Amino acid sequence: MSQVHLEIRGRLAELRLDNPAKLNAFDRDMLRAFAGHLETVERNPGIACLLVTAAPARAFCAGADINAWGDLSPADFARDWVRGGHRLFDRLARLSCPTVAVLHAHAFGGGLELAAACDIRVMAPKATLALPEAGVGIVPGWSGTQRLLRLLGEPVVKEMALFGRRIGADRALALGFAAEVAEDPMAAAEAMAAKVAGLSPRAVEIAKTMIHAAAGEDRAAMVEALGSAAIAASDDRAEGVAAFRAKRAPVFPGT
Repeated sequence: MSQVHLEIRGRLAELRLDNPAKLNAFDRDMLRAFAGHLETVERNPGIACLLVTAAPARAFCAGADINAWGDLSPADFARDWVRGGHRLFDRLARLSCPTVAVLHAHAFGGGLELAAACDIRVMAPKATLALPEAGVGIVPGWSGTQRLLRLLGEPVVKEMALFGRRIGADRALALGFAAEVAEDPMAAAEAMAAKVAGLSPRAVEIAKTMIHAAAGEDRAAMVEALGSAAIAASDDRAEGVAAFRAKRAPVFPGT
């Protein structure tokens, strides 16, 4: 059975990790399933907001299952495992709809990188954040030293990656990494999602694209997406397509 589930409830989607025996840590099958569900979400314009959640366990996500990568060759580890996971989290970050990570418990390593790839995060009071990779002889590989740096800043990421320190929910809130700390983070996230569902879908999507472009989240693609959206709504595109189909020269407005 799949250990990643997608449930669509009206305009809300929930993407849930379900590997509690391994603290919801990713293995290869979970990465593939997660990618497939992201494809479903991206192709469904009726989804207003995606919640990224996890089955009850001592961790929201403990990162990557060491049994899935521990025996890989250096080349396969870098090319397949690290780059593959990085592409997956990039795809999550660039979904057109808003995303909320619901951290009912600790987010370590890849779990923290997963949360960082979402637009905002809601944390339970006892949830903590950590980058423990150095303890098993590796480094963050799914954007922990890149995207997370933009969100938390260099000193805080160094605390975690170099000194092994954990960041508690209250500090995460003070740093702006968490949008809210709540005893029931799922209820808080659902309330946020309900608010999004009442807003203009196109305005929300374009605002997200503009913010990402300013923040450097795949800036080149974001700029081209904005330009393409503008031209797609123009009379020029309509005339260009009509002329191509009619096998005639286009007559653009104003020419």
